[in-house]
Amino acid sequence: MDSKVDIAIIGECLIELSANGTLADTSTLNKYFGGDTVTTAVAIARLGGNVTYVTKVGNDGFSEFILSSLRKEGIDTSLIKAGDEQNGMYIVSRTPEKNELLYYKRKTAAAKLSIEDLPEDCIKKLKLIYSTGVVQSLSACSRELVREAFKIAKENDVLTAYDPNYTSCFMNSADTKEYFEEIVDFTDIIFLSLKNDAVKLYEIDSMEKVMKYFWDKGVKIVVVKSHVDNGYYTGYKGEISFTNFYNTQKAIDITASGDVFNGGFLYALTNGHTPVEATKFAAVVSGLQTQNYGAIQAIPYKNAVLENLQQ
Repeated sequence: MDSKVDIAIIGECLIELSANGTLADTSTLNKYFGGDTVTTAVAIARLGGNVTYVTKVGNDGFSEFILSSLRKEGIDTSLIKAGDEQNGMYIVSRTPEKNELLYYKRKTAAAKLSIEDLPEDCIKKLKLIYSTGVVQSLSACSRELVREAFKIAKENDVLTAYDPNYTSCFMNSADTKEYFEEIVDFTDIIFLSLKNDAVKLYEIDSMEKVMKYFWDKGVKIVVVKSHVDNGYYTGYKGEISFTNFYNTQKAIDITASGDVFNGGFLYALTNGHTPVEATKFAAVVSGLQTQNYGAIQAIPYKNAVLENLQQ
């Protein structure tokens, strides 16, 4: 691992096949790469952060594409290992009328992630580790990796950040709650969607109750995205602040905007910003990303973010 790396992200990089029309009518699928955690990693890298990605790639023809794509983004790949399984994939189409999304994630290479894939000496050198409930849902061994990595980080004063990222497409709500419960004692920062996480997983729809619930669990920083209020709530040291979504009138594609927000927040926080300042910064990063098509293709670079912050 590069000595400059200060953030490690544990996850699964998927192959994205994207159609410009409906899946029924399209004759061409464009190849990209994606996934919740890799989107966050790319956001951090494009902002100038030093990030390593921890995963396993498969034995199919897409593996070199994944590795070369991550390296082109400036992401450290030294901890990525190859496995015997295939890479996961999703197919997406976006039209003015509807979006279509199909996942192919059975027995993928990343499901073989284990505690050997992120050595303790590497964790001790970091500022922060980030992962999601999606990663824990892959397998028992990937779940163990997240738990043990967070535990070691906590013991060595390395920040930990987490997003349940609950999706009913391939996750069970009861299991997703259990994933967090087993790492809550080691979690410093949590990102939540009010609708998808707080309401569906915890049946809490009051912002004050959401904050109190996770503060009582020992989480220091709680960030909640609310589409009802069109903004982000940041809870820290007993105070709750609100930040509006950025330039929503220009949004054309909100795919993965939450994952991009997380990357912007983690970059800002590990570069000296307060949690509230990090939220304001990340809101611009996410807002700019929604103004173009494509989860990763649309992620802005630091110069564009700084220009918009000054407006």
